[in-house]
Amino acid sequence: MQEFGSVECNAEGDEESSDLLKTLVDNRHNLVKAATRITGCPSRAEDVVQDAFFRLANGPAQGLPLKARASYVFRIVHNLAIDSYRKQALEQRYTTCEEEGTNAALDSCTPETESLNQETLDLVELALKQLPERTRYAFVMYRVHGKQQKDIAKELGVSPTLVNFMIRDALIHCRHCVKYEPAR
Repeated sequence: MQEFGSVECNAEGDEESSDLLKTLVDNRHNLVKAATRITGCPSRAEDVVQDAFFRLANGPAQGLPLKARASYVFRIVHNLAIDSYRKQALEQRYTTCEEEGTNAALDSCTPETESLNQETLDLVELALKQLPERTRYAFVMYRVHGKQQKDIAKELGVSPTLVNFMIRDALIHCRHCVKYEPAR
């Protein structure tokens, strides 16, 4: 990716921009390493540094002292690397293969985690049996079957607000029984 090292600036105002580009080219290896630490991928890091090059080549010239140029270039690469990482994370969230999602849980499930998961399910089942039938019904219909609270309220002949409270109370009871403390 040394091809951007041969850019020439013809106008007088581009001299400062040329100094920034020279700083980028001189520090390219360290910039790629810094971007790789953020993006987690050397090829994406190369793309980030290339984007920084084009941004500096096309952007307005900055009157920066020699020492500040390197900091400025590193900051641009740092910010672009973070943007790239965020974009990659967003893309992965919405474009993962359906098979990857179904196999992920199976691949990471060890006998220990499977046992712990089964214990937790047993505790939740026991906790649900301790609840009044109407509260248990509202909780299961909402959390397990995905039924809307207003529909559950109609079935039970109560207000949606009461259904909301029953679901909340059931959740609190289940958390207490499995000694679950949510992260704060």
